[in-house]
Amino acid sequence: MTAAGRARPGDLERATLDKAAAENFPVAPFFLPRAWRDDLMAVYGFARLVDDIGDGDLAPGGADARALGVPEDKAGDRLTLLDALEADLHRVFDPKGPVPRHPLLLRLEPTVRRRALTPEPFLGLIAANRQDQLVTRYETYDDLLAYCELSANPVGRLVLAVTGTATPERIRRSDAICTALQIVEHLQDVAEDLGRDRIYVPAADMKRFHVQEADLAEPTAGASVRALVAFQAQRALDLLDEGAPLVGSVRGRLRLLLAGFVAGGRAAVRAIAAADHDVLHGPPKPGTLQLLREAGVTLRGKG
Repeated sequence: MTAAGRARPGDLERATLDKAAAENFPVAPFFLPRAWRDDLMAVYGFARLVDDIGDGDLAPGGADARALGVPEDKAGDRLTLLDALEADLHRVFDPKGPVPRHPLLLRLEPTVRRRALTPEPFLGLIAANRQDQLVTRYETYDDLLAYCELSANPVGRLVLAVTGTATPERIRRSDAICTALQIVEHLQDVAEDLGRDRIYVPAADMKRFHVQEADLAEPTAGASVRALVAFQAQRALDLLDEGAPLVGSVRGRLRLLLAGFVAGGRAAVRAIAAADHDVLHGPPKPGTLQLLREAGVTLRGKG
């Protein structure tokens, strides 16, 4: 912080971009070309910022709100912050207008120009976080898939766009992978999400497995919750299998990156199974050996 208590633009960028190391998936690994890494980190910075706004996880002090031009008395209003972020995003895509206000969107602007990115995936991420402020339960699996179309699938589409490899078939496979990864993350974070008054397990499936909301607040999972988690985990695994041919459709270092996404999802599902599908006392995480094993299977086009 400066002497006046305000974060410098570089501080805002670092506070967000440093979170990449803690993600469940490789954001911009070292083996990618430098130009790809830079652009993927710019995309990640936006995605992380919008999620931090939606989850109320911005750094204390209101620096992000000030950067977006949000008045101090509205700095805690997530919908107001998302509106301001969307306005700043439009500045990114308007070369004749004013420059973006937030340093992470300033960083994104040259990536958008260089890769000819479109606004739709970014707007989808904002829409998903708006939905999180208004919708806290999902009745059916189709309802959850529609949410994932906004919250997860844009990320994969942006990776394909940045690397210049997007085709309709690859987008379809990518969507399956990204939705699977979102479902797995929801399973890992059942307890944390419930603490935010959100449940991303469809109510119809909870009813089918005789699971009440109170069951999700227990310190350990009972048999019904474990069966429900196993059912959802198999759905994610099926989606990963559907999307996995995407890996074989590309070559070189991009193939390694995409294999990492699929392997990360598969390894997380295996970790959940190894915990006997009890996700309530903490998110089961795969070890490095499991990740490497799954990556090898994925690269060989098996499993």
